[in-house]
Order: sequence, then structure tokens, then C-alpha cells
Amino acid sequence: WDLDYESLRAINPDLIMLSTCLFGQSGPHSSMAGFGTMGAAAAGFNSLIGWPDREPAMAGAYSDYVAPRFTLAAILAALEHRDRSGEGQYLDSAQSEACMHFLAPALLDYAINGREFERIGNRDPQIAPHGVYPAAGDDRWVAIATETDEQWRDLAAALGREDLGSASEYASAALRLERVEELDTLITAWTRERDWHEIERTLQAAGVPAHITQNSPDTVRDPQLLHRGHFVTLEHDTVGEVTVEGSRFRLSRTPARIERAAPSFGRDNFAVLSELLGYDADRIADLAAAGVLQ
Repeated sequence: WDLDYESLRAINPDLIMLSTCLFGQSGPHSSMAGFGTMGAAAAGFNSLIGWPDREPAMAGAYSDYVAPRFTLAAILAALEHRDRSGEGQYLDSAQSEACMHFLAPALLDYAINGREFERIGNRDPQIAPHGVYPAAGDDRWVAIATETDEQWRDLAAALGREDLGSASEYASAALRLERVEELDTLITAWTRERDWHEIERTLQAAGVPAHITQNSPDTVRDPQLLHRGHFVTLEHDTVGEVTVEGSRFRLSRTPARIERAAPSFGRDNFAVLSELLGYDADRIADLAAAGVLQ
């Protein structure tokens, strides 16, 4: 159809064009179709997620989350280049490669030290305690992470075990990692007897990073998200009232507005035909009578 970059650039030399797919526009896998789940698997994420005694867990459409950040930066760079030179550019973004960027520590550790990362569940290779612990009630959990020695001492004090906070065998993250099973058992015994909100309040007040593990109903009731107007209620012409997510940004001069719900099939036909294509009412009526718009 002559819509390749070279054909289009012949018409508009300062054109900036972006192509993005899982594996890029050239090479043996360039024509392979897939989704972000495949991109994450190809980049190596799935092999690292889950528990060591179970099969790998799906990372989800991880490349869908990170690839747009790279393409945005690439487009901004191309715009800057065009402002300076007047030249356009063709951008080829491989989503799996963007995804792989965030496994750089694992790739480097293997290349330099020959170490292969393994699945460790919710634990962390460098800090302990670190995990998601059960609270009282059905399927209630709290995420807790102690990044520093001070946070570990504060956690021990909150558990009523100041003796552990000052004990030499727990004085560093490396030493705590050697006793991670013991620490997880200790923390679980404390958390499973308490309400998850109580755990969150107690540990946050003590300076320990902790947060309840929210499911979807919990998230839509989250007071912080509600305060920021993250969820917006709109009227949909087919299903009635719907809730959508608002803008993630707060722009002081140009605040975002979420004005319409997603379109129903054919909702904008008249606007497209009349305003964009310039069809008059009679021509649109003829199309409708012929069944073209159904």
C-alpha cells in the first residue's frame, strides 16, 4: 500500500514514524505475533517468578507496561532531532528488548559471575525480612519489607522482640538472610493473629514499610485513590453507569478531563461521516438505508 517509511518520507521528509512489536521489524522472529505475556516470557521474566519448588508463574503483560516508556523517550528524542535538523526518523521498538532492560542485574550476574537467578517467591535476594504475610480473616495479607538495619530493629520492637533487634546474629541483612525461614515463621505468628489494617498502622507508625495487599474491591475503596479522584464515574449509552480510571498526572495548567465513557458500536458514525468526511445528511441517510452502517 506504499505506507512504509521510505514511501511516506518521500512525501513528507520530516515524518517521524514508530513501529513497535514484540521482537522488532527485522530478524528471524520479526514476524512472530504475540502479546505482552509472550514478550515477558521471551525476556526471561517468567523463569524468575514464583516459588522454587513450583513451575514458573506468568509475569503478565509486562512488556505492555514498560515498552511505552521507551517509545515515548524515543519519540521525544526524534522530535528534538527534527527541531535541530529538520529531518524525520524511523523508530523500531522491540518490546521484549525493552522488557529485558529490567533484568540487567540478572544478566550481568550471569555474564560476570556465572550465577543464574532462581525463583524465590516473595523474598528478596538482598534484604530480609521481606515478604507477604497472612493476617487474621479470609485471604488477608500484608506486605512487609525491611530495607535497612534500623527498619529491622523497628520491626522487632513492634513484634515485642527488642531482643532480636539487638542480637548480633541478626545485625545485618546478610545474617538475616541466613535465618530467613526463622524470621518468616516469627512474623507470621504475629501477623496472623491481627487485623490487616491494624498491622499496617502499627508498622507504618514504627517506620517499617508495610501495606495491606488489596484486591480489586479494596482498591476502588482506597482512601488515597479516592482523595485524588483516580476513579471517575461516567454514563455509558449502552450499559449505564461505568467507572473508569482518571489521569495519573496532576497538571496545574492543563488538568486532564475524563468526559466520555468508551464508545458503543457506531456511536460516532454521524460525526465521522459529516465532520471528517463532509458527507451531507442525504448521503448519510442513503448509507444507513443500504445497511452500510449496521
